Amino acid sequence: MQLEIDFLQFQPQLRLQQAEGKNYVFDPVRKKLILLTPEELLRQLVVHFLLVDMKYPIQKIRVEIGIMLHGMKRRCDIVVFDDSIKPWLLVECKSPKVRISQNTFEQAAAYNLQLQVPFLAVTNGLSTFCCAIDHEARNFKFLEQFPEWI
Repeated sequence: MQLEIDFLQFQPQLRLQQAEGKNYVFDPVRKKLILLTPEELLRQLVVHFLLVDMKYPIQKIRVEIGIMLHGMKRRCDIVVFDDSIKPWLLVECKSPKVRISQNTFEQAAAYNLQLQVPFLAVTNGLSTFCCAIDHEARNFKFLEQFPEWI
């Protein structure tokens, strides 16, 4: 089930800056300027959505956290942690030019083998999907919206 989320509504809240001919965006989670790429723009729009619309606490959100997967370093775009500091939601962001496909879900699912989050979302800004994962039953179901903060 595809979600209808207008991430562009958060664009006015982004703090953009130019330096040495390059564009940067301020990341409120990492508290620093990040080179503005299509994927970073979407990542920041999603962060603002999580903070403003979903009311997730900023101190529970981490951006681009590193994990080891099959002996290789990988980065998860956005991970939200619960109050006991367990990963709770994984959001994988793709450039709007990248179609959300089975491969996109498989990449996010591979990251989740290590994190074991109960909620997983994938977006390219145009298409967004979120699902609840039951690790014991080894299945998932698509959600009509992102999960409410616990």
